[in-house]
Amino acid sequence: MKKLVAVAALLLGVAAFSAPSRAETGSVAVVFTKGGFIVGVGGGEGVLHLRGKNYPFTVSGMSVGLTVGASTTKFVGRALNLRGPASIEGSYAVGGAGGAVAAGAGAVQLQNANGVILQLSGPKVGAEVSAAVGGVTIRLK
Repeated sequence: MKKLVAVAALLLGVAAFSAPSRAETGSVAVVFTKGGFIVGVGGGEGVLHLRGKNYPFTVSGMSVGLTVGASTTKFVGRALNLRGPASIEGSYAVGGAGGAVAAGAGAVQLQNANGVILQLSGPKVGAEVSAAVGGVTIRLK
């Protein structure tokens, strides 16, 4: 009987480890300010809302290429494939071209090494035109 209980416990333990963990979706709000000439530098703050709690974070980034002017973007959107709040941290690759004069709207999708995908959109205020490649880094506060 003891062997049967031990085997059952072992099988339950293996089943628990082999069960796929569930990815979660959270909401995100970010304010990002960027400016520069040739090399663009930006930063901002945001908050991840997950499981009824808020997790504030900082955003920093840089782009190299044609960047002229300054802008502030207020992004809102979703964070997909989260495996807890800490999985939002990391470097996100960005590539593309875009621009805004006075006020416009922008949308972006980013992914980090943890597999987290940020789908963000929002109005851009300022005068900035860019055709640059860069990245952003997110760190929880």
